Amino acid sequence: MKPCIVWQTDFGLKWGAVAAMRGVCKQVDPALECVDITHEIEQYNILAASREIIYVEPFWPKGTVFVSVVDPGVGTSRRACVAKLNDGNYIVTPDNGTLTHLFYQVGISEIREIDETVNRYPGTEDVSVFHGRDIFAYTAAKLAAGIIDFNGVGPSYPLEEIVLFRQDMIKALIDGQTVKGIVSSISDPFGSIALNVLSGDFKAAGFSHGETLHVTLSNKETIYFEKDVLYEKSFGFVEVGDPILFDSSTNYIELGINQGNFRDQFQVKSGSDFTFVISRS
Repeated sequence: MKPCIVWQTDFGLKWGAVAAMRGVCKQVDPALECVDITHEIEQYNILAASREIIYVEPFWPKGTVFVSVVDPGVGTSRRACVAKLNDGNYIVTPDNGTLTHLFYQVGISEIREIDETVNRYPGTEDVSVFHGRDIFAYTAAKLAAGIIDFNGVGPSYPLEEIVLFRQDMIKALIDGQTVKGIVSSISDPFGSIALNVLSGDFKAAGFSHGETLHVTLSNKETIYFEKDVLYEKSFGFVEVGDPILFDSSTNYIELGINQGNFRDQFQVKSGSDFTFVISRS
């Protein structure tokens, strides 16, 4: 059985971009199966793309070909690449920070720049704004179909040259009884907010289920939320409408509301501008 192509973009589904990418894959090999992660990543939010892919990648079998296209630098000198992960999967993506979480949590064994002279959909050489279709989908399909192997992607380059977000963007600072970090993504459609602290690191720092912790969310000088919040395993430990800190299915700490939408209620967004502080009350 040929590996699946599993992809995510910020294209949305209100126009034909994703369908065009699927069509390219089917032209390469009609037997290829394409599976969606999401096409609703916040537009241009590369950090969210990095976070979203790490939610899903560990649950797919060896050899799966992932495609991530959140590419505000499309058509510029940024590299189009394929990375081989330590678990045997592949990801086809612009090298623009999307690989950050995979780099630190799964590991990358090798990376190659896509040779557009052989791995570009024929007839699109004059198009510079749709590499998702013309380069990424086409290369992913050729790789998944076995038309090329990893060496056939193009020349390798040093892992040290991979574009990564700063460590503080992906991993919160834990200092004694205080945790400081950023809102790294929003859990749609429920609106819980994902913090950039792993549940394991949180517990290793001494925080335990059943504790009430003081949580502050800010954007520069503006405080959007400040309250004592229970840390527990799931929503059912608090009353409907109450906030809760919990261990998400992706092993990160999230802040949500039982049967409510934290993002909408408090108008919080993801990104480095929205920071949090968690401390013992």
